[in-house]
Amino acid sequence: MFSVLNLAIRNLRRYKRRTLLTSVLITLGVVAVLLFVSVSGSFKAMMIGQITDSMLGHLQVHRKGYLASIDSLPLDRNLKGKQVAEVKEILEGNDAVEAYSMRIKLGAMFSNFSETTNIRLNAVNPKQEMQTVPMLTDRIIKGKKEGLLEKGEILVPELIAKGMKVKIGDTIVLVATNKDGSVNGQPFVVRGILEGISGPGGRDGLIHLDDARTLLRIEDREISEISIRLKSMGRMNEVLDQLKDRLGSIKDKMGKPVFEVHTWEKLSPFFNIAEMIDLMTFFIKIMLVAIVLVSIMNVMIMAVYERINEIGTMAAIGTVPGKILSLFMVEGFLLGVFGTLIGVVISLITIAGMNTAKISFDFGRQKGLLLSPTIALNDVVTVACIVIAISVLASLQPAWKAARMDPITALRHV
Repeated sequence: MFSVLNLAIRNLRRYKRRTLLTSVLITLGVVAVLLFVSVSGSFKAMMIGQITDSMLGHLQVHRKGYLASIDSLPLDRNLKGKQVAEVKEILEGNDAVEAYSMRIKLGAMFSNFSETTNIRLNAVNPKQEMQTVPMLTDRIIKGKKEGLLEKGEILVPELIAKGMKVKIGDTIVLVATNKDGSVNGQPFVVRGILEGISGPGGRDGLIHLDDARTLLRIEDREISEISIRLKSMGRMNEVLDQLKDRLGSIKDKMGKPVFEVHTWEKLSPFFNIAEMIDLMTFFIKIMLVAIVLVSIMNVMIMAVYERINEIGTMAAIGTVPGKILSLFMVEGFLLGVFGTLIGVVISLITIAGMNTAKISFDFGRQKGLLLSPTIALNDVVTVACIVIAISVLASLQPAWKAARMDPITALRHV
């Protein structure tokens, strides 16, 4: 085997131009894929962070059936005080949970004393909410950010603030119907204006949790949802399974599950965009495979035609077809390894350079977002293995052709 390897290296060195051109093509393919994976992965992680850290959290717990009717914000499907206590006990005993926030979601009429419109509201405990979605304050485009809000204050979504012409410090009235059908109104002072973002909750206003209980005349400590922030996003599915297992064992009097748990992926339409990014990455990898396949096969076919006399001589002196086959396949393998190694080195240097340069961009009103491309070791290994494997497979057909060549015919070839 060592002799075959040594001979393959000598052959590649003999045809330097062909070896160099093929290696460059493979290198360019590897660099293109790794850079695309790192940059798209960074963009995807940044966007997921914007969604989870400014609005949704990583996981949410609701009463069974609440999410199916969330558009109507049903108050009769809120979690009761005893159920909330059970969830809190489980969350506080889970070392993967960093923070959680209790919320009441409700619909109300928003009036500036001259006009009235509908508004969706999230009622929150400010301290819990800022721990669970720490980027929420970044969405406040006007008004004081410290402490989020106090009792009697409201953060108004930008669209409603513009349409109703309300400003910081204005007094407005919220009128809401509780689950028994009675109506109640309460004045609020506009503390700030919230930037709208896509998806559920993007147009919601914020009020204090105690104000919502007063407005809705809720006596029990019931809530609509519990938003959860994890210490590590990578443990999301693990924690989801744990919560489903623990909460799924809690049944109502009818023997049906009381709770349902969902990840941010089930709650936001952005997950579809994230899947599109993954799909684009997959197709880029397919393009890499095609480039490598065509490049290696073309080189090896040309190598066979250029070395017909050499192949005939090898066969004539007793070299078995298997050894000729392995010679050409080893050459393809070496081309793949050489091109891949150079491509990986260039990619890692480029990624490090991009991080050092601190490239920033604007996304909507988000200014100076920092692009931090990273590449996971498993992505590098996967791409490298694919390229090398394809290099070997692309060499198979030309190698098979060389191994089956008749020695006398080959020696006569001019």
